[in-house]
Amino acid sequence: MNDVFLDDIVGSGQPEPGRRGTRRDGRKERERARKARRRRSFAALAISLLVVAGLVVVVWQFLLPSLGNLSVATPAAEDYPGPGLGSVEVTIPAGATGAQMGSLLEESGVVLTAKAFTRAFTDNPDAAGIQPGTYRLLQKIPAADAVNALLNPENRVQTKVTIPEGYRLEQILQKLSSVTTISEDDFREAMKDTEATGLPAEAGGNYEGWLFPATYTFEPGTAPVEMIKEMVAKTMSVLDAHKVAEGDRERVLIMASLVEREARTSEDRAKVARAIMNRLDIDMALKIDASVAYGLNKSGADLTLADLKVDTPYNLYVHTGLPPSPIASPGDDSISAVLNPADGPWLFWVTVNLDTGETKFATTNAEHEKNVAELRAWQAAHSGDSSGG
Repeated sequence: MNDVFLDDIVGSGQPEPGRRGTRRDGRKERERARKARRRRSFAALAISLLVVAGLVVVVWQFLLPSLGNLSVATPAAEDYPGPGLGSVEVTIPAGATGAQMGSLLEESGVVLTAKAFTRAFTDNPDAAGIQPGTYRLLQKIPAADAVNALLNPENRVQTKVTIPEGYRLEQILQKLSSVTTISEDDFREAMKDTEATGLPAEAGGNYEGWLFPATYTFEPGTAPVEMIKEMVAKTMSVLDAHKVAEGDRERVLIMASLVEREARTSEDRAKVARAIMNRLDIDMALKIDASVAYGLNKSGADLTLADLKVDTPYNLYVHTGLPPSPIASPGDDSISAVLNPADGPWLFWVTVNLDTGETKFATTNAEHEKNVAELRAWQAAHSGDSSGG
């Protein structure tokens, strides 16, 4: 081992001049490196936050609006808030369930969904009372309002026709046409199909007397044949209610039509019915002016003495017995009078006051002439026309 080597060993344990400053410089360098790394980390974090914020803005402005239209993202509305607008006619068929009504109302734009209506129908204890028919309703209304609207009869769209007792067929068709705007020719065409209208065979194709006087309600679009059918069916139901045998129906209607045109009160109808039967029993001419007028297609007020001599099947001065068909549509009261006539020997009757309809009955011709004289006195004072048998 030489001296140089020893010097190196010995000298290695002593600090050389300038070595301490070198270490301080290293520490400073490392500190600057750490600070530089921290600055780079903060910058990267800031950039990342800016990128995330930008993505949030993009999603908010562009992506969420499109997702909002998806039922998965936002539940769809089931009901309109109201109050509604416009109007539409909706026909509820007989036997329709709440769900079926809801589908019809949804299709018509009344409610937003059938589901909402079905729920409102179930929640309303009165909903079962909704009647079939056509309704005029607001569109875009809450389902609960739609249920209430269907329960309100004022929303029903109907045509009402009232046929008075004693109207002739011609008058009935005129009335039907004036109210429904369907022409009389269309009604006559429909009446040709007696099977479709239900006119019984004993009527011989003649509807006179078979269209019952009452108030009828027809839904929009009801065909003429259906209207006539309903009126015939009403007559049949009344006769059935009175237990009139099929073979007697036409005769009862004929007699009831004469009673209808000759009397005003229930009491007088029962007496006129009896007087007609009493005359028929002895083969005595009925001499009813209303029948003569019918055969001539005239008003009873327009009859003349010459008309009483015109030979028609309906001239009950010329012919004995009943006319060949009813001369008007009798009401229930007149039908009941024929089936339950009053007891009495009367053969004559005459209306002595044409304003009040007061009618007097007689058994002998002498009594009848006195009553006729009373009528003539009234006519002289009031300038009227006679009516009697």
